[in-house]
Amino acid sequence: MCGRFTQKTSPEELARAFELSELPADLGERFNVAPQSPVLLVPSVPGPRRAAVMQWGLVPRWAKDPSIGARLANGRSETAAEKPAFRDALQRRRGLLLMDGFFEWATEGRVKVPYYFRRPGGEPFAVAALYDRWTPPGEHAEPPPPLWTTCLLTCAAAEPVASIHDRMPVVLPAETWSRWLQSGPIPASDLQELLRPQADFFESTRLTRYVNDARHEGPECLQPDPEVKEIPLL
Repeated sequence: MCGRFTQKTSPEELARAFELSELPADLGERFNVAPQSPVLLVPSVPGPRRAAVMQWGLVPRWAKDPSIGARLANGRSETAAEKPAFRDALQRRRGLLLMDGFFEWATEGRVKVPYYFRRPGGEPFAVAALYDRWTPPGEHAEPPPPLWTTCLLTCAAAEPVASIHDRMPVVLPAETWSRWLQSGPIPASDLQELLRPQADFFESTRLTRYVNDARHEGPECLQPDPEVKEIPLL
């Protein structure tokens, strides 16, 4: 799974990197994005590509209670087409979740040791995501505002992530973005072709445990562990 990531690239850089028609919302530099937080997602809607703000944690439109989103931050790409929470969104509401790094934890004795994975140049990348629109069920005097939510898809981990965790986000190379964002259904076999692990896509850094607390924010979250004199090639 992927439980935390960074989204600190400027709106201007995101617009250039993902060929967005307008600048996305400026959520500020974010060094420790956790589930239930607002995130930037490029949805599969007709027209020029743009980014929208959604809540991380998918709430399917059939859900009676939005609290289900706390359990649906991730979805397994291999089984998403079979799961009620994901299958309709997989066919009709796919998106690109924008990030520039993510965290995974290794267990050493009783200690959770964080590792940060990013592109060697620190540039942003796109993760395969699903999204949905939820409104409270029942009669209402006035239509309540919809809640837009998203989840990311995971796959079997490739190196160097595999040395720390058996799952990783599905990273979509730029040449696949248009296909993934295509409006309307895509055959399941074609989708699986897109949802492959990207080997050797990242570099890793072992961090201090400051980032373990989801309430912590700021550059300190990415402080390398001073006890590691040389970052190993995992």
